[in-house]
Amino acid sequence: MTDGDDCVLIVDDEQLIAMSLTLTLQSMGLRVCGTAATAAKAVELAQTHRPSLILMDVRLKGKADGVDAAIEIHRLCPTPVIFITGSREPETVERIHQDHPAGLLFKPILPGNLREEVDRVLSRRAGGP
Repeated sequence: MTDGDDCVLIVDDEQLIAMSLTLTLQSMGLRVCGTAATAAKAVELAQTHRPSLILMDVRLKGKADGVDAAIEIHRLCPTPVIFITGSREPETVERIHQDHPAGLLFKPILPGNLREEVDRVLSRRAGGP
């Protein structure tokens, strides 16, 4: 993933969280191709950049949420999505699983947990275990 052709899209409506995720991914040697705060912007950026991975917050600004965005993105360009949420409510977790997530992280996200999950998903995408 460090060849410069691949990138990660970050979708979170909280700017500080998006910045923190960006810095953590960059410290891992990954390129962030964009950030989005709404489902519509996430779909647009996914179509433009064709990322290797998307970090997707469940709750976003606007009518559509992260699950809506992921479902639309998967319809247009299959991309693994690691969902991020602050909610452990069964309804939220069930909604996330409507999209067959590549991973799920609960806030607050520790850099080590993010690194493990991203490495796991990207190695699986590259044909690893």
